[in-house]
Amino acid sequence: MSGMTDHSHGSHGHAHHHGHVLSAGLLTANEKQAAAVQLTLAMIALSLLTLGIAWRWLAPDEEGVSQLLLAAASLIAAVPVIRSGWHSLRHPSLHGITDQLIALAMLAVWATGDLLTAALLPIIMMFGHVLEERSVIGSKEAMEALARLTRSHARLIMPDGSTREVDNAMLKPGDLVEVRAGDRVPADGRVREGQASLDTAPITGESVPLEVRAGMEVFGGAINLDGRLEIEVTRTGEDSTLGKVIALMQRAENSKPPITRLLERYAQQYLALVLTIAALAWFLTYNDQIMLAILVAACPCALVLSAPATAIAGIAVAARHGILIRSSAFLEELADLTSLVIDKTGTLTFGRLRLQDVKLTSNRDRETVLALAASLGAASSHPVSRALAALVTHDAYNPLVNVRELQGLGIVAGATTGEVALGRPELFECLSVVVPPIPAHDGPLAGLSIGGEFVAWLLLSDTVKPEAAVAMADLGALGLNRQLLLTGDRQSVAQALAREIGITEVVAEALPADKLKRVLSETKSGFKPLVVGDGINDSLALKAGAVGIAMGAGGADIALASSDIILIGSDLRRLGTCIRLSRLCRRTLKTNVIIGLGWTVAIVALAGFGFLGAAGAVVAAILHNLSTLLVLANAGRLMRYDEPLAA
Repeated sequence: MSGMTDHSHGSHGHAHHHGHVLSAGLLTANEKQAAAVQLTLAMIALSLLTLGIAWRWLAPDEEGVSQLLLAAASLIAAVPVIRSGWHSLRHPSLHGITDQLIALAMLAVWATGDLLTAALLPIIMMFGHVLEERSVIGSKEAMEALARLTRSHARLIMPDGSTREVDNAMLKPGDLVEVRAGDRVPADGRVREGQASLDTAPITGESVPLEVRAGMEVFGGAINLDGRLEIEVTRTGEDSTLGKVIALMQRAENSKPPITRLLERYAQQYLALVLTIAALAWFLTYNDQIMLAILVAACPCALVLSAPATAIAGIAVAARHGILIRSSAFLEELADLTSLVIDKTGTLTFGRLRLQDVKLTSNRDRETVLALAASLGAASSHPVSRALAALVTHDAYNPLVNVRELQGLGIVAGATTGEVALGRPELFECLSVVVPPIPAHDGPLAGLSIGGEFVAWLLLSDTVKPEAAVAMADLGALGLNRQLLLTGDRQSVAQALAREIGITEVVAEALPADKLKRVLSETKSGFKPLVVGDGINDSLALKAGAVGIAMGAGGADIALASSDIILIGSDLRRLGTCIRLSRLCRRTLKTNVIIGLGWTVAIVALAGFGFLGAAGAVVAAILHNLSTLLVLANAGRLMRYDEPLAA
């Protein structure tokens, strides 16, 4: 549809043409105002047109009055049309071709003196344009719903313990907030106390509520279903996960799909071709209506809209599933991937140590051992100690005195049962404690002694994500059968994990530079690799892949900078969703291009052979709007795509 919009904001006006109004995500105040002005002008022009036709019918002898009313209607309707046409001459763009063709048709109609067509033509086009803006296939609603999530109230806990309700925009990192049942989490943060179930579907697309307790990270925008939480704010506003989601979606919607760039390259040639056909038709028939109908029918609105409408629908649906796509171009590239290069820690595994097993070597019971190990672990910041400290709640810790940490070895302290120690086997040699045989274990382990007696081995490991094997099989079924585990971890650990999840090829002990080399060699071999990592040491590899996917938007900023796609909830099953959605978008885009191109050629042919009748230009305008709405409706079908994840 013609980009008949208010172009009063200088050289950036072209961004407000229909395709860009589509792709600007959230409408600005200027754009909303321009759309409202346009609708008002169309309504006034329509009223005058109706009055003019009625006058001609009721008082046929007063032809002059009816002509005056029709002239007024055509002038009012022509204002935005001529303005847009003039603007598109100064700032050439793909959408500008439509503006120029409609403006030319308007001038030609005036030259022929057919005031009824001169009024009808721009009114039909303007109503089509308003309709088009209103039917931006739900993506604006999706964006605005996301934007509303970022604005909420927060209960700020004051130093004296009282709470005060503030706008969440006022929060700063370090603030303490209270989140009661039914409240929305006002900003990204860490739970200080309490436990609750959170509905994170608006941000991660995860349908199963997330159980959170003290020490866990939470995203702003999640809804507290039960329980009371005290949360320390860590990120606010644009730095928060949700802020990044919205910024990325807007950037993606403004990026141009490859087919749009192709159309733009040949925009001027297309305009010249249309004018040649219209001129030829006029010389051959001397029929004004045929020439006008060709000018109107050749407006490439449906074709111009086919790519942005599909891309926006795809990006909005992806965001609903917790997938952030930085540019619509990646939607197309995703459909062609042939291999997978995936990181281990933080990607296939949780990246956090967990207790795998306790091997008791004395007659102490398991609960006593765990409580003591957690109490000693709480005294150190070592990853193994931190994992053990989380085994029991704070109130179950044993009282300890004289706590000292021996760097690189472990912790020793005094307890009611005598001297207690937690650490590596070498620690117990220093303390002259007899150590039983060390169990075979691929991962960190710690020993525990009480009063000079060795009591247990605590075996830790990084836990594999439960969905990892299913996700890898799913990608294999989608054609990514060549799968490579690329990790900086030890060979034995990597091999064990690969066996567990069904990956055959493993490269272990790889530094970031080795990872980059490996991805580049994959591309040189003719593959299109999908690179998946958690972003910090994978940033080089993520950039080098055909498509890079980073896990978790709450993670490193470098992941956001180097990846093309981000999975907010870090659920590996969403990798398959990405590819399926991309392939569906590609099919939809092909259909839209066929509709846009086929329909335009068909109307031009009908107009050229005089099949559109005496009111050819008006009929062409109506048919033209129909094709635009068909394209939007087809792209809108994408919005219904849903892929729920089983728990």
